[in-house]
Amino acid sequence: MSKLTYRVSYYVLYAIFAVILVVLALFYLGGEAATPVVSEMSNPAYTDALLYLMYGLLGFAIVVTLIAFIIQFGTALKDNPVAALKSLIGVILLAIVLIVAWSMGSAEPMEIQGFDGTENRDPFWLKITDMFIYTLYFLIGANIVAMLFSGIKRRLS
Repeated sequence: MSKLTYRVSYYVLYAIFAVILVVLALFYLGGEAATPVVSEMSNPAYTDALLYLMYGLLGFAIVVTLIAFIIQFGTALKDNPVAALKSLIGVILLAIVLIVAWSMGSAEPMEIQGFDGTENRDPFWLKITDMFIYTLYFLIGANIVAMLFSGIKRRLS
């Protein structure tokens, strides 16, 4: 079973690499769109394809992560229920960080030059964008702190 999992992940990885390379080649070598949004700004013809690829890869990563977490949690719950429940601490902490970041987010519209869309006026999307940015800052800071403490702990041991 392990060899099958390795083989499937191997082919999926290289298929994703191929799609990424094709879309990046289209984006960089595909020329400019016929009607640029603002005449002074570059507007590659395949920007939509690149954005859809990124949305797809993000969605794929989220789905695979959730499925793996559920399978691992279910397996751990059978073997050691206490350890399985302790593994939920990280998920609960992430949910708390998301809630705090949501409450810190601003619903004030931004002034974006050359943008006339309605998404900048919707308080929900403004707050969710701030939530993701603040969560990213927190996770980067937590990673830096964890690296520092693990290095210090290793030196002291």
